[in-house]
Amino acid sequence: MPAMGDRIVYVRAVEVADLPLSLQEQAEGLTQIYAVHSTDGAQLALVADKKLAFALARENDLAPVSVH
Repeated sequence: MPAMGDRIVYVRAVEVADLPLSLQEQAEGLTQIYAVHSTDGAQLALVADKKLAFALARENDLAPVSVH
């Protein structure tokens, strides 16, 4: 079983306008989405809302932490 620190992921808001155009087109009218990052900063996922980001992390046995 991995140590707790290995299971932490960070969830932060991302402005769609700051994303590459190919991702902006997929945002379907949203102005803000949420990114899930590993502790080393690697982006693991982009999702439509914070609740979904936390649910996705927990479904994968990860411990989400909100970053402001």
